[in-house]
This record gives sequence, C-alpha cells and structure tokens, in this order.
Amino acid sequence: MKKIAIIGCGISGLYFANKLLSKRIYDFTIYEKKSEIDLNDGYGIQLSVNSIKLLNEIGFNNITANEIFFPKRVNFFDAKTCKKICEIDISKFNSENKRYTTLKRSILIKFLLNNIPAGKIKSNLEVTRVEHSDKVKLHFSNNAIEEFDYLVVSDGIFSKTKSIILEKDVSPQFFNSVALRGNIKNIDNNDISLYLGPNFHFVIYPVNQNKEFNFISIIRKKLKNNEIFNQKFFENREFLKSLRNEIYQKTSLDLADKLENIKSFPVYVSKKFADCNYKNIYFIGDALFSFPPSFAQGASQSIEAANEAFEEINNNTYSYYKKRRLKIKKVNLRSKLNHFLFHLSNPISILFRNFILKKLTNSKFFLNNYLGKIYRD
Repeated sequence: MKKIAIIGCGISGLYFANKLLSKRIYDFTIYEKKSEIDLNDGYGIQLSVNSIKLLNEIGFNNITANEIFFPKRVNFFDAKTCKKICEIDISKFNSENKRYTTLKRSILIKFLLNNIPAGKIKSNLEVTRVEHSDKVKLHFSNNAIEEFDYLVVSDGIFSKTKSIILEKDVSPQFFNSVALRGNIKNIDNNDISLYLGPNFHFVIYPVNQNKEFNFISIIRKKLKNNEIFNQKFFENREFLKSLRNEIYQKTSLDLADKLENIKSFPVYVSKKFADCNYKNIYFIGDALFSFPPSFAQGASQSIEAANEAFEEINNNTYSYYKKRRLKIKKVNLRSKLNHFLFHLSNPISILFRNFILKKLTNSKFFLNNYLGKIYRD
C-alpha cells in the first residue's frame, strides 16, 4: 500500500484526499499547521464547470440544493453610473449536472471533510525538513520523522514546505492591490454582477438559495512593506473605513449600511511557475501557483491540479508539471488581462473597452476560446 503525505487542509489537499479514498491502495495522512479548520468563513467562491465535473465524481451533485446557487449570467456595469455595459451567458458552458456554481467556501470545505476519517488529519504540525531518495522522509515540528512514497504539498501561497523542497525562497509578490470582502444584504439579484471602476472593481453574487450574497472588491493600492506584512494594519477599523468610502465615492450603487462582516487582505500572486524535479513530489493549489483574482479561477484550478496529481500517481505517469504549466499560463494571462481592463481610469480607454466588450461578449468564437478553453478543456 502506497503511503502519501498531504501538507495542508485547504480545498486542493482535501479534494486530493477524497480522490485517494476512491481507491484502496493508498494510505494517506493530512498534516495541518493550524489547531483546527475554520468552518465559519461565509465568504463566497465561484466554481466553473471544469471543477464541478470533478467534484461530482466524489458526490458533490448530492449536496443540499439550497446551499448552492447556479447563476446564468455575468452582467458588466459601469460602477460610476451603474449602467449595464454587456453580459455573458455563462450557462452556455453548462451541461447536465455540471453547472457554473457559487457557494460559501465553508460549505465546500465541509463537503470535502465529510468523508475523511478524523484520524487521517493531524493538526498543529509543520514540515521542518525534507529528505529525498526513492522515498520522501519528512521531519515535523514535533520532532517526529516519517517516510512516504509520495508527498503532495497544498499548504497555500506562503508554502514553507515548497521553499524547503526547492531550497530557495518562493514567496509570492504583493500585487499592488487589496481585497475587500464580506457579505451584502438587501440585494435582489440572481446573476453575477461585475462593476468596473477607475482602479477598482467589485463583484456581487448569490452564494445559496437563501438570499445570501457575497461581496468582493479588488482595489489598486500601493502600500509600504511595513504595512503589507502587518496583519493588524488590514484589520484596522480606520483602514477598512477608508476602503469602503473609496468605493462609495466611486459608484452610484447604494452600498452604505449594506456591507457586513467586511475584512481586507493584501492580494498576493506567484512570481513564476516552479517545476519540481522529484517525480514523487507534487505542488497543488496555491502552493503550485496563485493567480490575480479577476478571473475567478482560484478554487477551480486548485481542484483541477489536485485531480491531475491524483491521476499522475494512479497511472504512474510523469507529465503533471508540463500539463499544469500550459493551463496556468492560459489562466494567468486572462487573470492579468481582466485585472488591467477592469481598472481602466482614462475616459477614452473606458469607452473603447466598453465598445469592445459589447462586441466580444456577443462573439461565440471569442467566448469559446477565452472561457471555454478554461471552463471545459
């Protein structure tokens, strides 16, 4: 029986563990540095059909219907005037039982945890050293040493394990942006609403059938190093207030007194794709690569990568990093392009962008290439 260590208890690591449960030839353990998994996060995530297909393989299609939502369109608005620019019918990429889905991140985590025996997860542990020969020997923060046939690293964008394995600093870079996220009330909307403004954008979408809505805004912001690395700075009430006011002043949409549970985070992205030369070590999720959030593919790509790592191990092949590099290049290019276009501030550039958006969102050829190659391929 093959022994596999999974580092990190996020979406990618938990999905990978669920895939292992479908076979009886693997013995796995998940190592999590936190004392417990936070299941109180009510913030939303979007899952395109590429990941829904994979989730259905482990029973996601049986999830309680009122805990998820199936938006049919992405509506683009000018943030200042709230006039509609155009729309994309994302339901065109759906098929039977595989539909673009929004939900709370905590609901997905609970689903992924449901089938995993409690004894398979060990908390309060971090990897301190990795020895590699034919097998992988891990040294942990409690001084324990264990040996495995495979190591799957899914401990997030600030993966210490990845830096240890590659023997270099692979820290991400600040993307000169801040995310402001929370919930929004008193909204009547069945679609994904995307508001474009100068140097910012925000998105509102339902996360279930209970009229609960997610709010996320990405705001361009240059910060000093002492601010970027200070978590208390992002929790500061005055800083949060300044971010909200900045949005309020740039949009005619009435957001005052509607935003709840607001938190802010610095936006980090990966500097470059990093291969691993060891055939039995796999980086997945944000530990492999983290994108700008403007293409809403973070969770879906985490699931895709986890599935590809599983297939690689199960089929004893060695093309994982080559395949992932190609897909990541496509997603990263679209994410950066969206970020740039969403935040235009020059009036002439905005007029040109809006004109082009109207044309492209009505082009079947463009949508199949820009979205279809990511959502379905």
